[in-house]
Amino acid sequence: MAADEAKEAIATLRRLHDELVEFTTGLDESGLNTQSACSEWTVADVLGHLGSAAELGLTTVTTGRNDMDAAPAIWDRWNAMTAPEKASNFVAAEERLVQALEALDDRALADTRVDLAFLPQPVDVAFLVGMRLSEMGLHRWDVEAAFDPSATVAGYVVPFILARLPMFAGFFAQPSGRAGRVDVRISDPARNYVLELKEDGASLGAGQAPDAPSRLVISGEAFLRLTSGRLSPRYTPATVRIEGDISLEDLRRTFPGY
Repeated sequence: MAADEAKEAIATLRRLHDELVEFTTGLDESGLNTQSACSEWTVADVLGHLGSAAELGLTTVTTGRNDMDAAPAIWDRWNAMTAPEKASNFVAAEERLVQALEALDDRALADTRVDLAFLPQPVDVAFLVGMRLSEMGLHRWDVEAAFDPSATVAGYVVPFILARLPMFAGFFAQPSGRAGRVDVRISDPARNYVLELKEDGASLGAGQAPDAPSRLVISGEAFLRLTSGRLSPRYTPATVRIEGDISLEDLRRTFPGY
């Protein structure tokens, strides 16, 4: 089961990688220097970020340990690249990471554990790739939204990111000055969550809260963007609805982005 789950995640990462490469390969230097949906990064900067993360990720896969001591030098090298260099080197670095994951046999997919340093215990390959899918999926949106404000997170990657969101939502949250529960009803795929705003942030758990004073009706991909600070009014679908004493602006303040 663990090996099958990892294989599915790796196949999804391959698809995500290939599609992002196809999209960005057609961009000239002007396109690469376009402001992305990340407020401080151009499209090339996003690709550079993904490329440096792929380089670090490859070391993690091959050694079984996240070497954060090596990260500053790697980030500096990528930051110094020109826009075309960031784009082309991203393609190469991500390809090496995906190929390394594709080369793992069933036993390695089932038994390998990786120490990420910032989690309390090592994780399996499926979890590791799921985290990369989250990073790639959301940053792909950052790139595509620079040219199309109606862009959405790729539907086939949304379930992988949602599966791990309750674990990480609390880390993303900031105090918003509001407290209370929100009954979250998600479509595409159908999911139910209870979001609790607290004085020190927020927590997210699976389940329903029909008696909650507020209710949010939202698609899966839009909820991912909300909890990652990517649902400003410009990028909010008309289908998003919220009722009760907690507003969408309250939720945007809770999840300012990362």
